[in-house]
Amino acid sequence: MKTRFILIETSHAGNVGAAARALKVMGFDDLMLVNPRWPDVLTREETVKRASGATDVLAQARIVASLDEALEGVSHLCATAMTPRDFGPPTEAPRTHLAGLAARWRAGVADPGSDDGLSGAMPAGVGFLFGSERFGMANADVYRCHVALSIPTAPGYGSLNLAAAVQLIAYEWRQALGGFDVTDASDGPAGATPRGPVQADAAAVAGLLAHWERALVEVGFLDPAAPKKLMPRLNQLFNRSGLSPEEIHILRGVAKAMQQAVVAGGPQASPGRKA
Repeated sequence: MKTRFILIETSHAGNVGAAARALKVMGFDDLMLVNPRWPDVLTREETVKRASGATDVLAQARIVASLDEALEGVSHLCATAMTPRDFGPPTEAPRTHLAGLAARWRAGVADPGSDDGLSGAMPAGVGFLFGSERFGMANADVYRCHVALSIPTAPGYGSLNLAAAVQLIAYEWRQALGGFDVTDASDGPAGATPRGPVQADAAAVAGLLAHWERALVEVGFLDPAAPKKLMPRLNQLFNRSGLSPEEIHILRGVAKAMQQAVVAGGPQASPGRKA
């Protein structure tokens, strides 16, 4: 589904750049500005700086003179208005409304009896409208929308920065569409195919265990004449940990360092119990 973010009469260049960044990080790139304060806002220094690398979104963003021009190809309009309007569209939390919209889009059906703006044919595109920083959205613009999305905030203080509101709506819509997988830093650079950690095989764990047994004897922690259950317990600990080959290497390095310390300083009396 086409997704467009529309900023109406934006007055701060930094918010335009931050909005472009918010879109890019959520995988969207269709940004349209209706009559912004600065005709050259897309190339202003503050805009580019706040975009923080989302220059491709800025490069293809468009500036138009009226909201009508920004709505081409968009059939489902979502206002972002914290204050409900008399005679306006129903007010819903973003998560509730967008989850329903995405589910119906995926199913390719619509509910003819719905009163939430989703009745009739499935929308060709969804548009999210954001008003100016000082005045918010005009009533006339809200009335054109199918729903007014109200971001839940703390009672008594619902003032959100424009770029922050764009980020929240972009996140909720992306989550409704299925979201992105969380990639651990150990999975490699961005764009790499995510993979799970490789677990060391049993032979490597056995080698680690034998190495630690020798080291623990040499430092005086393990009494080979009365080993009790120390080594089986360490074996279970290593198994539960699901050690990777790199972690096996680290732990064997620790054992080696213990042995070298004994050679350098001589056998030390154990301060603790004999296992």
